[in-house]
Order: sequence, then C-alpha cells, then structure tokens
Amino acid sequence: FFRSLNMQIAVIDGQGGGIGSALIAKIRSEFGNELDILALGTNALATAAMLKAGANQGATGENAIRVNAPKVAVIFGSLSIVISDALLGELTGVMANAIIESQAHKILLQPNRYNIHLAGCESQPLPYHIAAAIEQFKQLLGALKHV
Repeated sequence: FFRSLNMQIAVIDGQGGGIGSALIAKIRSEFGNELDILALGTNALATAAMLKAGANQGATGENAIRVNAPKVAVIFGSLSIVISDALLGELTGVMANAIIESQAHKILLQPNRYNIHLAGCESQPLPYHIAAAIEQFKQLLGALKHV
C-alpha cells in the first residue's frame, strides 16, 4: 500500500535528534521498510542520530528543510518545528514557515517546554506522544486508502 502511494515522510528535529530518532525507530517497528523516511535535522548531530535510527536519507540545515518540506507527504516532529527560534534558536523563521506552508500532513508532538500548554492535551512522557503520533498516522493512511 505505501509503495503504491509513493509516499515519502520527513522527520524533523534539532539539538541531539532524540525525538526524531525515537519517532523513526517507532515508525520502523510499526511499518518496517515500507516507508521512505527523510531525516531533516537543524544540525548535523540531529541528522546523524536520525539516520542511525533508520532513516533512508538525511539532510541538514535551513535550506534542506526549506527545499524538502514541500516535497513530502507527511512531516513528523514536535510542535516546536513550527515555532520560529525554537530548539534553543536552531529552528529559524525560514524553517518554521517552510514547514507550516508545506501541503504535507503534519503530525506534531506536544512540546514539554517553551511554556506552551495545549488545551485538551495531557502532559505525558515522550513514548506516549510518539505512540499517539503513530496512531494518528495510521488513521491518515486509512483515509488516504479510500481516496
């Protein structure tokens, strides 16, 4: 099914790439090698960590995110990836705008910093939010199957 959709997804992260790596590992455990995963890091360390976790390809920096965000079907990351100057300043306004303006479906995890509180969302550990993101992705895939 995934190959018939010719679906490429992106996982975007910064700093040490921990959230992105955890997302990629969970995606691989749920879907195997059926998805083409592009790791987009705000820095080389994040990109390398996501490649090690199982991404097919990786690219780093503002231009990589600006160029690739419009080309993928789904973008995964924390809510921070659409907030200018997030991730201790690594996420530029150009990056945030490229992500939010992309036609890709965005599956974003609740941040646990930046004093952002999402009404109706429980404060839970990262594995809980990653599992919820995978379930949201499965629902999206089901909807795409019927299009």
